[in-house]
Amino acid sequence: MATDKSGWMIGKVLATQAEARPDSPFIQFEDGEPYSYAASHRMANSYGNAYTGAGIGFGDHVVLMLHNRLEYIWSWIGLSRIGAVAVAVNTAYKGRFLTHVLTNCRARVAVVEPEFLAWLAEIEDTVPDLQTVYVPSDGADVPWPEFSRIDVRSFDELLHGPDDEITTEVAFSDTGMIMFTSGTTGPSKGVLMPHGHLHLFGVAMQQSMQLGPEDRFFTCMPLFHAQGILMQTYGTVIGGGSMVLTRVFRASTWIDEVRRHKATATNLLGAMNDFVLSQPARPDDADNSLRIMCALPVTTETMQALSDRFGVNKFTELFGMTECNLPVWRPFDAPNEAGCSGKVWDEYFEVIVAQPDTDEELPVGEVGEILVRPKEPFCFMQGYNGMHDRTVETWRNFWFHTGDAGRFDERGYLWYIDRIKDTIRRRGENISSFEVEAVLLEHDAVLEVAAVAVKAELGGEDEVLACIVLNPDEPAPEPAELLDFCTPRMPYFAVPRFIEFIDEIPKTPSSKIQKNKLRDRGLSDRTWDREKVGYKVRR
Repeated sequence: MATDKSGWMIGKVLATQAEARPDSPFIQFEDGEPYSYAASHRMANSYGNAYTGAGIGFGDHVVLMLHNRLEYIWSWIGLSRIGAVAVAVNTAYKGRFLTHVLTNCRARVAVVEPEFLAWLAEIEDTVPDLQTVYVPSDGADVPWPEFSRIDVRSFDELLHGPDDEITTEVAFSDTGMIMFTSGTTGPSKGVLMPHGHLHLFGVAMQQSMQLGPEDRFFTCMPLFHAQGILMQTYGTVIGGGSMVLTRVFRASTWIDEVRRHKATATNLLGAMNDFVLSQPARPDDADNSLRIMCALPVTTETMQALSDRFGVNKFTELFGMTECNLPVWRPFDAPNEAGCSGKVWDEYFEVIVAQPDTDEELPVGEVGEILVRPKEPFCFMQGYNGMHDRTVETWRNFWFHTGDAGRFDERGYLWYIDRIKDTIRRRGENISSFEVEAVLLEHDAVLEVAAVAVKAELGGEDEVLACIVLNPDEPAPEPAELLDFCTPRMPYFAVPRFIEFIDEIPKTPSSKIQKNKLRDRGLSDRTWDREKVGYKVRR
């Protein structure tokens, strides 16, 4: 029997919770007043009706290029209720990146922070579909630039919609959002996300973290990211708990905010773990209410450091992407194992590890590409908006190709290794660039690092190149000193052969390292080669 997905829309889930626990708190912004579930439901209706009054209809795309704020939440749910599509735009996009997103989604209406208007004015002639931009006011006196064509209005005009119940019929199969993946080898791709797809993100987080009415989620990740708006916000709604939304992540006050808001759950992503741990330790760091944390990717050492310092005893990890949902997550009762993403959510997904060149499934223990496909319709992306060739390319042989490397163990648990192109194979061993970078970042003189695979000679096997940005506040080390530091901290085969000090690591507007540029560039006359100087790595 098919799964009943008739209630799998954020508007309906919120309405159900508003009826079940009307006075229970749902959300507050930083130190503002909390909104109950009933009040939040009324706000969503009000915003939905306001957007309807502004001429937004079923299927229309509306760009949200906003910092974290409650208006983002109300707009997202309100647009969902009227069948419109929220287009989540990274707040770092400008120039050709912003032009691409706006021309791809062809939205007529956008809601944009005041400080981003200057970027929009510069590309006005390149985005002919955009007609109206609403600008929220937060008390900041930011002058609005002149536009020759786009009509710029105050967001206050949208704040007077009645909170009458919206009756538009919206189905789980209808598109609910478009999120853009930050590509490293080409333009960002707009992921068409049906409501059923959005819903399962929240369910996975709620189940893996066992979120319930007593939980309070501390959310400091951007809402234009699936982590912030789907995994954390939607997961909170499904669990019936409450959440605190902050404008940005602030490492220096992170634990103070967690403690002040009595948060029981939170997420840290990538370098956020290191930023938190790099803050001066204090005796009261473990004096907090956190019972569980989703930290990924994370090393054993980092996870132990977070546990020891902040008193968090339960960690969870997941594997997923904007396109394919969260098909793998660690059961709540599973042990803490850094790098272990968990078990396949086989109620809704199939997952295999395959040979990247042939898509043939590999035996347990072997590293290959993680391939995913859904068991339920509309619980997966419906393609890349306006990029049919990229959709077909990604869906080869009836499998979605994640581009990620992993392996299954004998228990059926998936271990994430790295991006396929970022996985370095040397002397028959698979090396995770993440692991190499994590060790080098522990050195005081290393500010940033990217480890990539390069060829020492034509036809040769992969060697490890570490591209390093040095910390200007620390004495500059010799390359051999860094290898002395690495040798006791990583397997001999993972110690970089090549070291190069560079001024800047190339990144996308969403701050993801563009390793393809470093790989394509390869070795230079500034690259230090340990073999040329006779440096021997101790085993």
